[in-house]
Amino acid sequence: MTDERSFTAFTGTRLVASGGLEPMLRATKAYLDKHEEAVVVIFDDATGRAVDFDFDGTADEVVARENPAPSPPGPGRPKLGVVSREISLMPRHWEWLESQPNGISATVRRLVEEASKREPEKQRARRAIDATSRVMTAIAGDRPGYEEASRALFAGDGDRFRSLIRPWPKEIRAYLERLTAEAFLALDAEDAPDT
Repeated sequence: MTDERSFTAFTGTRLVASGGLEPMLRATKAYLDKHEEAVVVIFDDATGRAVDFDFDGTADEVVARENPAPSPPGPGRPKLGVVSREISLMPRHWEWLESQPNGISATVRRLVEEASKREPEKQRARRAIDATSRVMTAIAGDRPGYEEASRALFAGDGDRFRSLIRPWPKEIRAYLERLTAEAFLALDAEDAPDT
């Protein structure tokens, strides 16, 4: 399996597994086989969204189900990784795109590339903060200091955030600190005076 995403599984305040999709699935399956009544919540580390997997069967069957099936040939250039999707635009936007010299697809790709290069640290920080907020709400929303920690998170105040979550269970705290590490570094670098 060549999936680059990483996931983290919790049962209550206990970390069950963390890492790439296949190792996380195998470790979580082994845990569930030993603890049949356990409720496990799995987070996509990049988005902070809870994701569901079917743990019926053997570990190999669980992993095999998550292998993406090859996409059927269709519009786009599948061999190049280009997939056809749909976007909605106003008529004036379509008119402008149609007037561009290299065609609509090339123009949209160029615009997306340009936008993604602007303030990439800020964009990564925003995604990490949003992911952390989702996870924090799901596994620590009832913890003392949650609201204050959430305010510190969105304010980009790493020191205050870490001090507010310090009393929380160790494995939850470590996961939240890992999710926010890059965001707070990027925000600190942005605030640093130019030399």
